[in-house]
Amino acid sequence: MEKPNKLCVAISGANGFVGKNLRRLLHKKGIDLVSITRRNLHNYKFETKILSPNLSKNIPISKLNKCHAFIHLIGTGKQNTTTDYEYVNVGLTKNAVAICKKAKIKKFIFISGLGVSKNTTSAYFISKYKAEQLIINSKLNYTILRASYIIGKNDPLSISLTRQIKHGTIIIPGSGTYHLQPISVNDVAEVIYRALISKKFLNKVIDLVGPQTVTFEKYVKIFKNKKSAKIKKIKLENAYYDALHNLKSVFGIEDLNILVGDFIGNHEKLKKLSKMKFQTYLEVLQARGLS
Repeated sequence: MEKPNKLCVAISGANGFVGKNLRRLLHKKGIDLVSITRRNLHNYKFETKILSPNLSKNIPISKLNKCHAFIHLIGTGKQNTTTDYEYVNVGLTKNAVAICKKAKIKKFIFISGLGVSKNTTSAYFISKYKAEQLIINSKLNYTILRASYIIGKNDPLSISLTRQIKHGTIIIPGSGTYHLQPISVNDVAEVIYRALISKKFLNKVIDLVGPQTVTFEKYVKIFKNKKSAKIKKIKLENAYYDALHNLKSVFGIEDLNILVGDFIGNHEKLKKLSKMKFQTYLEVLQARGLS
């Protein structure tokens, strides 16, 4: 796979967990970046930054005219009185698609969620499904990546588990026998890069999942390692009750829906398309000194 000369890519949510890691890789690959973010960021040598809270029509389109692709990383798994799934996951995707059309950007790459389907009853998954449909029906060349838990330095799951360890107790909702299929953030960045330069990813919906599955209970035990925190299982109904009534709950409603959904993806399809060797979740944890 070889990239076209002077490939230029726009990234929304550029200052987030995936965005930071992706920008670093694409910069190393010599790709020009236009990074869209709500907060200021330290930009690379060949990187233009655009500050925008909502991907509005006021974005300076002239800064995007040379972009070959738009990578849309903005999304939320929680909603509250100031923001919701419809606004963030659907509305901002609609804005991103409109920006692409205005700037004549033809390729759109989107991070969705593993478990998304037209039959879902989860508010989060419904919003992601609506966003996917907007993209598919946009007439843009698209790649939709349905991600499992993305892990690496300062990933959301690790932050949550580390915080619980500091408080002395890690909570496991229900049995803990439901599965995760974690994928390294470095592998995610590489997959996105290959989706940029390879026609094999064109107009496909692909599971973005790691090579191994692991139960949540086993993952927690490996992550905890020899730290003194205890592991406490609570009834699933109690976890949902706490999520509904306690603003400081470890898990939100959709966190629980995603976690206990036991969603498993097709790693072999991803491996065949990308021709990559993927890190296992153990290799990622060992590299970070967490197991």
